[in-house]
Amino acid sequence: MKYFLKTLLFLFSTSLAVCNLQAQQKDDYSAKIDSLIRIKDPRSFNGVIMITQNGKTKYSKALGYADFETKTPLSVKDRFRIQSNSKQITAVLILREVDNGKIDLQSPIKKYLPQIQQIWADSVTVHQLLNFSSGITAIDKPLSFKPGADFLYNVVAYTLLGNIIEKVTGKKYVDVANDLFKDLNMNNSFCYEENKMQDMLVNGYTSSNNIFKLRNHPIQGNDWVGFIPAGGIVSNLEDLNTWDTKLHHRKILKPTTYKLMTNYTITAQHEAFGEEKIGYGYGVYISDKTPIKYIGHPGKGLGFASLKIYFPESDVDMVVLENQYSDDESLHYYFEKEIRKIVMNSNLMRTKSIH
Repeated sequence: MKYFLKTLLFLFSTSLAVCNLQAQQKDDYSAKIDSLIRIKDPRSFNGVIMITQNGKTKYSKALGYADFETKTPLSVKDRFRIQSNSKQITAVLILREVDNGKIDLQSPIKKYLPQIQQIWADSVTVHQLLNFSSGITAIDKPLSFKPGADFLYNVVAYTLLGNIIEKVTGKKYVDVANDLFKDLNMNNSFCYEENKMQDMLVNGYTSSNNIFKLRNHPIQGNDWVGFIPAGGIVSNLEDLNTWDTKLHHRKILKPTTYKLMTNYTITAQHEAFGEEKIGYGYGVYISDKTPIKYIGHPGKGLGFASLKIYFPESDVDMVVLENQYSDDESLHYYFEKEIRKIVMNSNLMRTKSIH
């Protein structure tokens, strides 16, 4: 009996050790990310990270301060400005009205915004606003190129999309966006409105040589209202993961419309994704020429930087939010890019999606 118990204990211990070894082998990224975000050169990380697969959290971390003056530590629940990641939300709001039959992507924007007097309003389409191929640089200026011929990333295209949303829904953009967040149970997401939301998110900072300076929100009035569809939304890790999960599992858009969003007719380069040009769809960059496909978008400004990426083949979602960006432009997405590389070279990518 004693021998039997010893044998049973040995087998149990061996099985436990094997399980632990397998778990360690599967997680070949956590320790690397932990080590990466502790470095101070070329700059410090100050933000939050979440990585999920098949709906389960694989990595979650907060490091740094929400308020450097009071030394308030960051939490994974904290809200951040997501800046240009707001464009993806505006694109989805447009596409939901396509699903409702209220917007035709190939129609000229004059159809929805008859007040625009410039002649180019009769030729620029909604599609070209969404993928930045319109050539518009400002409402009162001529186009910089023939619509559809090139790529020009800017704010004005998504300001106009926000105006179109208001025209076809009869509601303010902020109300349409906030209603969608409510429907999706994204309770920490909202459009930032000036003079009344300062205490609803963490502070933003600029940094140089690891010295952080508060970046206050400049009051802009109507200019800010126009900026919201392009970069004025606030959210947190959990909500952005909810957004990605529901969007990429076809829970927000119809499958055919989602396919339009995540395909492309034009390419562009962005520092967060490397030196090569990749596809740009509707509010998303699409890298499908690399061994591992991903869909995502970066954002930065007002003391914040973010990178949100979804890997469809393994159902992995990665969200990195920082409440600081470096005075050195080459370092704006330093950690975001390095974390992306770790994830792309991890065992997570060798596990197929169960979706």
